Amino acid sequence: MDDTRPLPADPTRVGVRDVARVAGVSTQTVSRVINEHPNIRPETRDRVLQAIAALGYRVNNAARTLGTRTTRTLGVIASDATLYGPAVGIAALEAAARHAGRWIATAYSDASDEASVRDAADRLLGQGVDGLIVLAPHAATLTALTGAHPGVAIAALHTGPGAEQQEAGAALAISHLIEFGHRRIGRVAGPEEWLEARSREAGMRRALEGAGLEAEPHWSGDWTAAAGAGLAGRVAAAVRAPGGPTAVAAANDQMALGLIAGLREAGVDVPGDVSIVGFDDNPDAAFYRPALTTVGLDLAGEARRAVAAVLGERPSAAGAPRLVVRASTAPPR
Repeated sequence: MDDTRPLPADPTRVGVRDVARVAGVSTQTVSRVINEHPNIRPETRDRVLQAIAALGYRVNNAARTLGTRTTRTLGVIASDATLYGPAVGIAALEAAARHAGRWIATAYSDASDEASVRDAADRLLGQGVDGLIVLAPHAATLTALTGAHPGVAIAALHTGPGAEQQEAGAALAISHLIEFGHRRIGRVAGPEEWLEARSREAGMRRALEGAGLEAEPHWSGDWTAAAGAGLAGRVAAAVRAPGGPTAVAAANDQMALGLIAGLREAGVDVPGDVSIVGFDDNPDAAFYRPALTTVGLDLAGEARRAVAAVLGERPSAAGAPRLVVRASTAPPR
């Protein structure tokens, strides 16, 4: 019998039957389209999707979960979200998940505390997420997490191919300084326990050793501009010493920013006395004084790779790191 009931005036009250009636299909067909069943003719799928759009129908995710055993949600464990890298990483993962027809749920933890990371994972898994992505992890906590949840799909944004991109980007920064003529190049590394910091440090050392250059002097900080500023006195003393560095590569832009400010206070000119290169291509880097030479990664591509890994799909390769040359680097005097 034909259903001639009027459509609800309130879109929130539109149901599957309303969509089916407008599309001219059964309610079972509408459910199959919503749940992305593969055996649906393209023209039928298009008709249902057009009806959904016309009616403003909103999919009940809880109901779909009961039928498909998936929440279409990925869990993201993040830490230090006040830093530029983790903050943009979350945004990139959200965009990549949305592109894959998924959402993200984020839980924050202390990356240096295994119990905190495990608690964050337990909270997300309690919500029925379809997998976990760990953002900027510490090595020990990532190992503990995978060991605690062997049946859960887990990926990290900066491991595997992501780590290779980190290394390649760091090597690119050093190569730029070498091409400018620098032969004494210092480094400001990130915290050793961070996988991201280890990859960047490995890339810098590889480029230096490959050119037959010393891998010293070396300092380390905690990713913050304050850490870079705090190192400025020691870096200034090294620059002024005989045979001191003529360039310094920092593991991220924020430490480079603090270092440049601290060197200015110490009377060291950048790039006249020492060139500085950063990493991350922070949007503010162009407005530092001097504008910061840095390396950018295809973070959107890395996020798509991590999402694909969790979903068990074949990931596409991320774009190569790119060097952004600005005023903070110059040939040595």
